[in-house]
Amino acid sequence: MFEQVMEEIRKFNRIIIHRHKNPDGDAIGSQVGLKHILKATFPEKEIFAVGDDARHYSFMDDSVMDAVPDEAYHGALAFVLDTSAKHLISDERYTMADKTIRIDHHIFCEKICDIEITDTSCESCCSLITELAMESGLIVNDLAAKSLYTGMVTDSGRFRYDSTNAATFRHAAFLMERSFDTNEIYRNLYADDFERIQLKAQFILNIRFTPKKVAYIYTPLEKVRELNVDTFTISRGMVGAMADIKNVDIWVNFTETEEGVLCELRSSRYNINPIAVKYGGGGHAKASGATVKNKEAAMSMLKDLELLIGE
Repeated sequence: MFEQVMEEIRKFNRIIIHRHKNPDGDAIGSQVGLKHILKATFPEKEIFAVGDDARHYSFMDDSVMDAVPDEAYHGALAFVLDTSAKHLISDERYTMADKTIRIDHHIFCEKICDIEITDTSCESCCSLITELAMESGLIVNDLAAKSLYTGMVTDSGRFRYDSTNAATFRHAAFLMERSFDTNEIYRNLYADDFERIQLKAQFILNIRFTPKKVAYIYTPLEKVRELNVDTFTISRGMVGAMADIKNVDIWVNFTETEEGVLCELRSSRYNINPIAVKYGGGGHAKASGATVKNKEAAMSMLKDLELLIGE
């Protein structure tokens, strides 16, 4: 699957790796993992990773992005990882590169790069990067393995989501042959300070239900400002508060921002991706996101989720 990718990697002496904005563990993990795989395998090449701040995932090794001038893209190969649509890419300068490659596991929305590798059967982009290394005989050092494993854990929900399959565990086993501390990864990912637990309790108390048991939380802009935490913590960070409610198969977290309402859609049973796409978003069959203009649009999305259950 990766023959053409390896052909391009061998051609270029400078490689710049991009991923999506507001990164999660899979975006940072695949980006840092690929960076250090290529640095270990091709020490003569210049390898960079670019994008916005890692935020919640800044605990991950080498998650501080490189400063790359515009001229570095001339004569370079650019990767775009874990990204389904152009407007989601962090740092639009990837288009300045001589050649571009996208590796992704989301449902395909649009062509982004010269070479496209998309496999929705993978639970994470990190799993795809691991497959690239295994298939092509690339060197996976300890730092790369730790980064990739972290991304696999986050996007598979600690190997709970139904996107997890036999290949997931083959890739995880391959990575665990290297040396890294899984307990350290889990502590950083899941240990909360008391203030965050109190914050989560506030959101749990604000869970509401539609007549067909779609669970949702709606946080208005004034409340977001009052809480004084970043929008990622509220939006993606709190959608999981509704994940294990009995008889709830669809849940959505709405968060107002200056730019619009962030919508995090999740389901344990239904394909909610077409609804996310309808409202300008994308993602996976059971985990997608979108940004809509206002509360009216958000409530319209909620009605569409109700209709999905009716079907």
